[in-house]
Amino acid sequence: MTRAVVVEVTEVLVVLRHQKTESSCGTLKEKEFTFFWHGKSAEDRSEHGVGFAVRNTLLSMVEPGDKGSERLMTLRLYISEGPVTLVSAYAPTLTSTAEAKDEFYSNISNIVKNIAPKEQVIILGDFNARVGADHDSWPSCLGHFGIGKINDNGQRLLEFCSYNSLCVTNSFFQTKPQHRVSWCHPRSKHWHQLDLILIRRSNIKLVQITRTYHSADCDTDHSLVCCKIRLQPKKLHKSKQKGKPRMNTTGMHLPEKVEEFAKSLQKALSVEHQHCSAAEKWNHLRDTIQKTALATFGKKTSKNNDWFDAKFSEMSPVIDAKRAALAEYKRSPNEKTLQALRAVRSKVQQTARRCANEYWQQLSDSIQFAAVSGNIRGMYEGIEDSSRPNTEQNSPPQDSQWGSDHRQGQADGQLGGALL
Repeated sequence: MTRAVVVEVTEVLVVLRHQKTESSCGTLKEKEFTFFWHGKSAEDRSEHGVGFAVRNTLLSMVEPGDKGSERLMTLRLYISEGPVTLVSAYAPTLTSTAEAKDEFYSNISNIVKNIAPKEQVIILGDFNARVGADHDSWPSCLGHFGIGKINDNGQRLLEFCSYNSLCVTNSFFQTKPQHRVSWCHPRSKHWHQLDLILIRRSNIKLVQITRTYHSADCDTDHSLVCCKIRLQPKKLHKSKQKGKPRMNTTGMHLPEKVEEFAKSLQKALSVEHQHCSAAEKWNHLRDTIQKTALATFGKKTSKNNDWFDAKFSEMSPVIDAKRAALAEYKRSPNEKTLQALRAVRSKVQQTARRCANEYWQQLSDSIQFAAVSGNIRGMYEGIEDSSRPNTEQNSPPQDSQWGSDHRQGQADGQLGGALL
């Protein structure tokens, strides 16, 4: 499960309003988070505002809503199961007019109606409502661990949840009493839970816990309410440009190959390109060298061990001799050709062991010399080369048809036997 962080912010937007322009909405990108906010214009009183703080690693997976107000704002998060609509809400207080409350719940109802029933929706914010703990009256909206008594705003909120099949996640987890409240009344000093997180009742199983953290320093009289939800952000696979083929560098040990490459390169560069910029000349030189090298030395098709590449000039003749002996034995299977094949195969194995030992001895000596001389970079590069995983076996390549032909010869009663 990938850890995704999307924070709903309301009153903390007062800090952002000191940096905003005449617009009533905006975006502010910081080192780790990007803030999307919506509030009132600069001429109005800064008393309402909603927004989101999104971790920068999730910016490619979110899409801010095109419409919003100082009380409601939407954000879509794309996950592997489908999009999730996040709604940041700031409801009117208990002393607000009935018209303001009706307008708020009408707007939020329209937002929920425009979301497909199969899509997930998460509504979070300061609802200024106490929903109480009456699970028997609201079994689909409240859990068994509510707190306090219901008020008028709480009644409105529960009716809205019941009509849209939503539930209050704060009441579904048995936490400590101090972890179920988020705001203290300035006069009565009683604690209440006004900051709520709503989710579809069918998706409550995805919520791991919802609780309050009083130690978070948010410069507000509300405590931080966090909800952990099991979501998997969708991975956006970007097409990668096909890389250039790798060159077979083992042929550089052969003088005839090097001479052929020099002649081919000189011939390809003999054509002069006039009226070209320095960048165009460099690109032409780079591409010509690569094409000529690939045509001369060929592409690298196999992943041999480092010692085999380093000792290719010694391994190549004995391997060719082994293949010639094998071909001669296939043409004329008798005791003489069999002994010749066994001898050349033994020579290949001895040469391979000697080359591998020499390579590792030279690498060990270079690491030791780098350590003694104080060349730390060279020492670690040598250690990295020595600890690199090998993808192939430490034996020279064999003819794929040798095993089957040899077994067939044994079945026919011809000369054979184990050639190891």
